[in-house]
Amino acid sequence: MGLIIADTNIIIYSIKGLKQIEPYILTYDFAVSEITVIELLGVKGIDVTTLKSRKNFLDECHLYQYNSFIRTIAIRLKQNYIIRIPDALIAATAIHYDVPFLTADKDFKKIEELEVMIIEL
Repeated sequence: MGLIIADTNIIIYSIKGLKQIEPYILTYDFAVSEITVIELLGVKGIDVTTLKSRKNFLDECHLYQYNSFIRTIAIRLKQNYIIRIPDALIAATAIHYDVPFLTADKDFKKIEELEVMIIEL
């Protein structure tokens, strides 16, 4: 199995059991950035069941650590594209580690340096 960095929306859809995600779960091992962990768990008022299911899913994922190289790439992405900081950091993680990125967010198509797979929902 190959490794793929999953966007936050992909993790949420996977936990919900969306059928469009299944082929990727069967084909790839999922990895996440630290930003995705924060986005998934740092939700005000998150219920215990949702928190537990997200933690359990994340326990099965490879975690890519944030570093100064990712910061530098994220800065360059912010300079070249209109992109939110969390998205820049997640994309920079995929670029730095040279791992494909899986998302349902079409806005990532504009990042030329990113190997992105976009799921149509």
